Amino acid sequence: MNILFKVPGFILVFLGAITLSFGGLIVKSFEGANLWQILFWRSVFFCFVIIIFLSITYKRQFFKAFINSGLPGLIGGIILGCGFFSYVFAMYNTTVANANFIIQTQTLFLAIFGYLFLKEIISKITLVSIILAISGIILMLGDSLTSGQMMGNVIAFIMPISFAVLIIIVRKYPSVDMIPLQLIAGVVAMIIGYVVAGRVDISLHDIFLGFLAGFFQVGFGFIFITIGARTTPSAVVGIIMMSEAIFGPLWAWIFINEQPPLIVLIGGSIVLFAVLLQFGSKFFIKKEVN
Repeated sequence: MNILFKVPGFILVFLGAITLSFGGLIVKSFEGANLWQILFWRSVFFCFVIIIFLSITYKRQFFKAFINSGLPGLIGGIILGCGFFSYVFAMYNTTVANANFIIQTQTLFLAIFGYLFLKEIISKITLVSIILAISGIILMLGDSLTSGQMMGNVIAFIMPISFAVLIIIVRKYPSVDMIPLQLIAGVVAMIIGYVVAGRVDISLHDIFLGFLAGFFQVGFGFIFITIGARTTPSAVVGIIMMSEAIFGPLWAWIFINEQPPLIVLIGGSIVLFAVLLQFGSKFFIKKEVN
């Protein structure tokens, strides 16, 4: 597992965004489980993969990893767990398009929080990339956005804010492993899912999908992002994460023949260009330094 810490941070964040982008496809494949049951089983397997990762990485020092993450890890874990809950709540109480658009505002929160709490200066290229990426997202979802239910829209903002808090904590303490924070978040989300769902018995087919969602999609996705964010500026993390909005519709197109309209392809191309602009600037700056 230590090999992950040697991979350039922005590449790990990109891999995490791709992994998370399978979420929509997996959710659409469930047979009968409701979103709260999905939250519960996804969280169960999410906790499982985090425990495995920490056990392999720390072995007998497993519990010491939680002590090292300290109060920031505990608070961040609880906040992120509430973010997982807010995503499901928003899916029930506003439109999918509204929820997805609000989640993408994490780019703005990351840039603002990074500047306020970490004094990270936003470069001109990063600022241009943010504007391009948000413009692309608006194009992709513009026709689908509605007023929705106010409560659903408001609660949905907890998800991008909680993600931004996670990244800021990771950036604030780059020498401290914050993967334990993920386990706390998973336990919080699992408890909420269990309490709200009432009953969690679902088909073996749906349990398997819960395994794919928790173990691989969310589990590996957040492990990649948490490690990668240690060496990647907050605003850049937000821009790269927008690639999730591109690949999500792409997987639906490839695997379940859900063909996106032309405007989605145009908007996605703009977002992709913004992401590539960041990658290009990274390699260019590195070459200049060398």
